[in-house]
Amino acid sequence: MESFISGFWLGIGAAVPIGPINVMIMQESLKRYTPAVAIGAGAMSADLSYLSLILIGVMGFAHNKIFITSVGLFGSVFLLYMAWSIFGSLKEPVKRVDLKELDTKSLGAFWLKGYLMTLLNPYTVLFWLSLSAYIGTKGLDPLFTIIGLLSAISMWIILMPYAIYKSKHLISQRVAEILSMVSAIILLFFALSMIYNVMLEIAGSV
Repeated sequence: MESFISGFWLGIGAAVPIGPINVMIMQESLKRYTPAVAIGAGAMSADLSYLSLILIGVMGFAHNKIFITSVGLFGSVFLLYMAWSIFGSLKEPVKRVDLKELDTKSLGAFWLKGYLMTLLNPYTVLFWLSLSAYIGTKGLDPLFTIIGLLSAISMWIILMPYAIYKSKHLISQRVAEILSMVSAIILLFFALSMIYNVMLEIAGSV
């Protein structure tokens, strides 16, 4: 139980802070609920991908500067693309979309956005490597710690967009446009910050 609780709080700590994924989920929740959850599910799938690689012992290369730099470079380009996409849809009206209007392919596209955004974030790699070290030094049960962590993340990606979606009728079209603009700016900030860090890594290795 101690391992599960520790993992649960680690999951809350990882899921709640404002980052690219939460920004995308919040922005999408202003229009639709299911795609917002799909983005979160994609992000968690990327987490599980890295976690699986760590558990089977093939993530030794993750400390390699070239690997981290490459991931950061591709990630920053992807964030720039997502920020541009939000800017391009600022005038899209806030309206309720029936689930029937969303097919599996379109939901898959939202899942892929969340997956790639998390997979191409070097901090995701560092987080899971740090977590594996934390579990080892604290003597926690890896299985129950991970179950607790994934339970917290799952709860967040389901309940957070639901709360925003259900209260969106209180948000005017103008406010929704402003929130989308802020979301795009935040993603742009993360992208530029990632590019800056990549440049520092490259300069340090020259």
